[in-house]
Amino acid sequence: MLASGDPFLYGVGATLSRHVAAEEMHVIPAPSAFSLAASRLGWPLQDVATVSLHGRPLDLIRPHLHPGRRIIALTSDEKGPGELAALLAAAGFGQSRLTVLEALGGSRERQRRTTAADFDLAEIDPLNVCALDLAAGEGARILPFSAGLEDALFEHDGQITKREIRAVTLSALAPRHGELLWDIGAGAGSIGIEWMLADPSLKAIAIEQSPERAARIARNASAFGVPHLAVVEGSAPDALRGLPEPDAIFLGGGGSEPDVMDGAIAALKRGGRLVANAVTLEMEAVLLSEYTKRGGSLTRIDISRTEPLGGMRGWRPAMPVTQWRWTKG
Repeated sequence: MLASGDPFLYGVGATLSRHVAAEEMHVIPAPSAFSLAASRLGWPLQDVATVSLHGRPLDLIRPHLHPGRRIIALTSDEKGPGELAALLAAAGFGQSRLTVLEALGGSRERQRRTTAADFDLAEIDPLNVCALDLAAGEGARILPFSAGLEDALFEHDGQITKREIRAVTLSALAPRHGELLWDIGAGAGSIGIEWMLADPSLKAIAIEQSPERAARIARNASAFGVPHLAVVEGSAPDALRGLPEPDAIFLGGGGSEPDVMDGAIAALKRGGRLVANAVTLEMEAVLLSEYTKRGGSLTRIDISRTEPLGGMRGWRPAMPVTQWRWTKG
């Protein structure tokens, strides 16, 4: 089989290896498109984010959008560079330098440069790679690497785990390579989204009974560059049936409803983690009961924020949150 580039870097090698044993293959790799592009630009490849958008959503580029960063992105076809430029401009990175490298290694090879905001290149070869040298304008949408992203970055109707509580919750969930999270009663989807942002290997399923919120979760997932977040519209525990077995579960909304907690605990893998937050007395009673029966840890989280108080400022306490964390033995 003849394939261009490195067949085990977003290539056909990965597909073949699922059907043919390694000892039955003799692989002769060539330089990948990433290597060729870096060599043409003089960019040290270890300092560059390499992203494949070939047959994948463009939104996957969003977590990489930081000022001063360099990205080399594979595209699907001749439309890819223009679509990528439009995404950058809409995200506040319109002044980023964009180099389109076409037909690398062939007789038609060429490079053309522009900015995302001024993109007007035509007759682009379908076989192309885009190199981005990012520059952020005022108000650019930048996703920090830390947990507990600003609430304003999410589209929500008030049903969202607030930033400080979200950071503590992600710490309690303790994501590990390749794990799957169930976010039950997902609201705006913020927990599942930040779980997936922690590492590309992580997966999440958001379970939400409201059709409007389910649609909002999908929009948020795309806006945060994790479009593969799975959204299940329905009420727990019925909506949990048939889903892949989770490594971790977050229970935020609806946990006090009959059978929801039992259904979550039954579905969790042995050794898996469950984190449940309560703001109501009813849900707090459920957590206290589970803590008494099963152990784990129970934590009370109190957050206060400054607000105007007459001509001065004072502390306004938010509703306290009780958090139960438990590992299934």
